[in-house]
Amino acid sequence: MAIVLGTPAVGGVREAIAALREWQYDRAPMQLHSGDIGWNYRLGTAETAAAVRTWRRDGRILAVGMLDSPTVVRMTVAPDAFQDEGLARRLVEDFSLPERGVLPEGAVSIEAPLGLLLHDLLTKEGWLFRGLAEPVEDPGVRIRTIGPEQAEDFADVLRSAFNTSRPTREYWHAMSTGPFYGDARCLGAYDDQGNVAAAVTVWSAGPGKPGLVEPMGVHQHHRGRGYGRAITVAGAAALRAMGSSSVRVCTPSSNVGAIATYKAAGFEARPEVRDRIRTA
Repeated sequence: MAIVLGTPAVGGVREAIAALREWQYDRAPMQLHSGDIGWNYRLGTAETAAAVRTWRRDGRILAVGMLDSPTVVRMTVAPDAFQDEGLARRLVEDFSLPERGVLPEGAVSIEAPLGLLLHDLLTKEGWLFRGLAEPVEDPGVRIRTIGPEQAEDFADVLRSAFNTSRPTREYWHAMSTGPFYGDARCLGAYDDQGNVAAAVTVWSAGPGKPGLVEPMGVHQHHRGRGYGRAITVAGAAALRAMGSSSVRVCTPSSNVGAIATYKAAGFEARPEVRDRIRTA
């Protein structure tokens, strides 16, 4: 059967999310998670649907991709299709030919999990993992669930942590009113004066499956005081309460500060995921 590339309609994103949830398991390589698409909903329902790509054979979804930007696609495939030559050939074609509507001409990047037949030119990405079989320690700081009244706190942390003016309180409202926020929790860490110091959003893929941290940030005025570790531990505890078997995070290997924070929160480094890069 032929493999069919498609961009789902707004309502069709749910099917892609369901496939990604099904494909998560603790021993899987770092890969696109249902929470990645859930986080993308802060940009809007139509925008999220337009960023998703699916590859089907005989009606079954074999691969899902999400455009993080016009030149960056993050993707994964069904566990039993990692070595599927027909799928691999079709993915290479679709990523290589601009007229297919996935990636443009010029420099592009593809984040794909280890073990696929897709990998060629590589750049480094690091990922970390923490099992949740045992109870999670107390984070040691005041933690609050981020709700509508704390939406500005969430945006304030993201603006400071990622050095951008783009996040606003509408970021949280758009994310939280998306159809997949039922799988998520958003938490804030606060100092003794009630000022927000850090924030995290965590995404479950369902009981017994690994959850995801996306995003986590510490306000620049509170760096170096343990808030990054504390909010990450709090996020892990929230995922454990939701039934997640483990928690994962992906961050560039060059971001040594973030990696140190996650390790301090009990995460262990796993093998690096290498992106395929086309430079021209």
